[in-house]
Amino acid sequence: MEKLTSKQNLILETIKEIIEQGGENPTAYRVHVHLEQQGMDMGSLKGTVQVVEALEKKDLIKRDESKKIYVVENDEFTNLGNIFSIPLYGLASCGEALAYAEDNVDGYLQISKSLFREEDPVKLFAVKALGDSMDKEGIHDGDYVVFEKRDMDFNFEGKIVVAVINGMATIKRYRKLNNGIIGLFPKSKNPFHQPIYLDESDQILVAGVFRKVLPVKYVSL
Repeated sequence: MEKLTSKQNLILETIKEIIEQGGENPTAYRVHVHLEQQGMDMGSLKGTVQVVEALEKKDLIKRDESKKIYVVENDEFTNLGNIFSIPLYGLASCGEALAYAEDNVDGYLQISKSLFREEDPVKLFAVKALGDSMDKEGIHDGDYVVFEKRDMDFNFEGKIVVAVINGMATIKRYRKLNNGIIGLFPKSKNPFHQPIYLDESDQILVAGVFRKVLPVKYVSL
């Protein structure tokens, strides 16, 4: 494959970064703005569009009718060794703690290592979210939510966690309050959802700390 120019390589890597970090396929305008916000002088938008068009001609990217950009995985570009599997465990409620966290694995998700550069793949697992009590955190009904396993001596304060209470799992933000009270707090547009309050002596297992949402179109289970 013909060697990329420094600007072509920069824009290609930026496209991948935006997709990996935000789960969205950007337009050339979005790429241009992102790089400008990083403090880079990109010149005119037309110049960025021309680079995107050059990458498209090299079959490294493609664009749909709305000009959103997708990275093309071809024989020269694909690295199958970059894919690993993480277990998918049952359902976790984003409302009340009503969904059971079963020990049995429901399946496996195929994940790019590029999405989790800092984490140990062995410690990662996913659950399928139910409900809307964490929609302000970008966790929506039906999404796959990836967590990292942590020991109970880890400092969970302020973190989004999946907590198992008496065999039931729920996704909430963990807070330690006064007088030995633990609060599991929703963050939702729906005012129906309220915190769950526990005592430190209650049986609670924080199964993992939030790492990433993998959005999917929800299909009734």
